[in-house]
Amino acid sequence: MKTGRCGVKLGAWVIAACFGGLTPLAPAMAQTPPGAEARAANRIENIVAADQGGNVMLKLTMAQPLAAVPASFSVANPARVAFDFPDTANGLGRNSQALNAGDLRSVNIVQVGDRTRLVLNLTRVSPYDVRIDGKDVLITLSSAQMKEATGVGVAQSSQFAAPSAVGMGERHAIRDINFRRGKEGEGRLVVDLSDPNAGIDIRQQGTSLIVDFLKTDVPEQLRRKLDVMDFGTPVSTVLTQAQGGNVRMTITPKGLWEHNAYQSDNQFVLEVKPVREDPNKLTQGSAKGRFGGEKLSLNFQNIDVRSVLQVIADFTNFNIITSDSVQGNLTLRLKDVPWDQALDIILQARGLDMRKNGNVIWIAPRDELAAREKLDLEAKAQIGDLEPLRTESFQINYHKAKSVAEFLKSKDQTVLSKRGSVVPDERSNKIFVNDIPSRLEEMRRLIAEIDVEVRQVLIEAQIVEATDTFSRNLGVRLGFGGKTGGLLGTTTGGVQVYRNTFGSGNLSNTGYQAGQILTVPNFSDSLGVNLPASTINNKQAGAFSLALWNSAATRYIDLEVSALEADGRGKVVSRPRVMTADKAEAIIEQGTEIPYNSATSSGATSVSFRKANLALKVKPQVTPDGKIMMTLEVNKDSPNYNVALTSGVPIDTKHVKTEVVVENGGTIVIGGIYTQDVSNATTKIPLLGDLPVLGYLFRSNERKDNKTELLVFITPRIINDQLGLR
Repeated sequence: MKTGRCGVKLGAWVIAACFGGLTPLAPAMAQTPPGAEARAANRIENIVAADQGGNVMLKLTMAQPLAAVPASFSVANPARVAFDFPDTANGLGRNSQALNAGDLRSVNIVQVGDRTRLVLNLTRVSPYDVRIDGKDVLITLSSAQMKEATGVGVAQSSQFAAPSAVGMGERHAIRDINFRRGKEGEGRLVVDLSDPNAGIDIRQQGTSLIVDFLKTDVPEQLRRKLDVMDFGTPVSTVLTQAQGGNVRMTITPKGLWEHNAYQSDNQFVLEVKPVREDPNKLTQGSAKGRFGGEKLSLNFQNIDVRSVLQVIADFTNFNIITSDSVQGNLTLRLKDVPWDQALDIILQARGLDMRKNGNVIWIAPRDELAAREKLDLEAKAQIGDLEPLRTESFQINYHKAKSVAEFLKSKDQTVLSKRGSVVPDERSNKIFVNDIPSRLEEMRRLIAEIDVEVRQVLIEAQIVEATDTFSRNLGVRLGFGGKTGGLLGTTTGGVQVYRNTFGSGNLSNTGYQAGQILTVPNFSDSLGVNLPASTINNKQAGAFSLALWNSAATRYIDLEVSALEADGRGKVVSRPRVMTADKAEAIIEQGTEIPYNSATSSGATSVSFRKANLALKVKPQVTPDGKIMMTLEVNKDSPNYNVALTSGVPIDTKHVKTEVVVENGGTIVIGGIYTQDVSNATTKIPLLGDLPVLGYLFRSNERKDNKTELLVFITPRIINDQLGLR
């Protein structure tokens, strides 16, 4: 036997004692070595326990009073408390004693050399207090402090939300309870509360999850048991019931699972996620990169590695096979460490590694394991070269068999073996694969993943072009004249007609007579100021005319005031829409083709065409989270016939090209153009046009304010064959 810190001999029973009494101790393994009791200065003579008002009182009677309280530590899972008595022997004559008082089930007493360890086996973690009264050591387990308000003991309790200080005396209520399935198969329990101040406790009790809402009421229609097996989550049932002044929810999951909870305002959410069993992990259900085994304590000095591994095997009930090349000693002291972490520390300290298969763990040096795995892989490769080939057909449903076959036969593929081959049949849309059975199984899995129904996407574009135009024009025409304005001719009756004579008729008749006031022949020739209001969009300005003359009608003044104010608003809405498959480009367009002459290299002219149309070009891609990523190109072209060109018609172009990510059914503005044209123009006669008030008779004013705005909206929707638009 080797000599270690925990005792004179490090046999199986001594290792179990140093381990903290956390493994079952057989009587044959826990015998006190001869002479050990005689070497110890003190000894434990009697142990009694009593349940006093919910607290458990354990009294140890010693042969001599202790000078100090014994060192102790506790383990959460399983619930145990250990006390170390130095220079003390076990004088009871037995190594275990059943007590069954309150939360205390039994005690184990193990002596190693001149030290004795007392282990209390509890039903739940309890705070404890130790004091010395003469020769008696009094240990008080305060189990009553660990009970909740309903009087039921809690093993692993966590207070999710404490009641707010303001609302300590108020009552809360549950308004609704819903159960849903998450995207990753987790069960999601959603509880709507009357206010966010309710206290919530969450704990795991056996295989169930308990959620207590403190000082909370629940309506009668919500006090029921929900059977949620059909949701396909780890949760099978949810039971809601009132207990005293609280509400308790009992969630019953199945299999391996883990949970988390969060609260947002008045909504409390509890998620129970499935945990996939990893055959290579020692403990299931622990988070990635962490250890979740039961905690233990190890204290060894210069102990054989194989003996420590045997201790862990006894504790975990795993079958550990140790290679003959595992040798050496180590010294370690671990307290309340998960056993899988302790095993990992030991393996790293000695340069070892492990492989797990079921409940068997094989431990060997890293190089030895790597060499053996390399030999296994080489043997499998040789078997693949000699294994007989088989032929199997695969029906392709949503792809072309030829494209799938080309993918499998590409240079970068690793699905087919070196002797494998694939042949497509376009008529039946099948592929025939000739390969070894293991590769055929991989082929079946690969085809099941890629041969899936292609989702359809409906893309609707809305192009809105709004215009707001305003213009105002003010003009004046002013003329002066008389009979001396110039002789135009003589009528047949001998009447002389001057340029500014009033009257109507032709020079060949006698229609012109003095004193008549009708129209003036060739009136514009007599105007001294000719600044009328201009037309806008072929709209004529309104005019107001008047004439002033002398009593003899030989002199006159003509005045014409013209004004135009135009205010227009318009909106053009275009809605092209197109449906296409996921990752397939689609184009839809509508418009005209405008001809124009183009010169050739020989000097001749030919007629070519250019499109002026409304076009939508899109290529959607559905992301794994249900969003739609699109490459978009939108054109809004129109011919402008208001501008005349000798070689053709100009085209007004509006074009946007972009890539966006949109929620399914959401609408996004991918582009917008806003233009504003403001102008003020004044035409006037110098000096006269600048006169106050009278200046308006010698000038013309024109003001324009035109606004144009273009917006492009895109709305994509994923098509569900069974439900229509999704």
